Amino acid sequence: MRELQPLNQNVLLDLSQPGGEQRTAGGIIIPDTAKEKPQMAKVIASGNIENSEISAGDTVLFRKFAGTEIDFEGKKYLILPYSDLLAKIVETESI
Repeated sequence: MRELQPLNQNVLLDLSQPGGEQRTAGGIIIPDTAKEKPQMAKVIASGNIENSEISAGDTVLFRKFAGTEIDFEGKKYLILPYSDLLAKIVETESI
């Protein structure tokens, strides 16, 4: 089995989304090329990052045009520098 392991200060994010075509209320099909690129994704792995605030399984928000998208064994991934991460999504209890 093969897996991706980011090097240096890079982070590997999973961009795979539930498939299927999207349609407008009027029935018009929206192609993948017209969809906006996601800015949130799940962390799969991170490289050698000292004092990292993220770990595998976290959901993060990243810069709009950051990183390099790749297809690996049928899944879409994004490899980007740790510095391009903007925030970590955390669950909080409502008051």
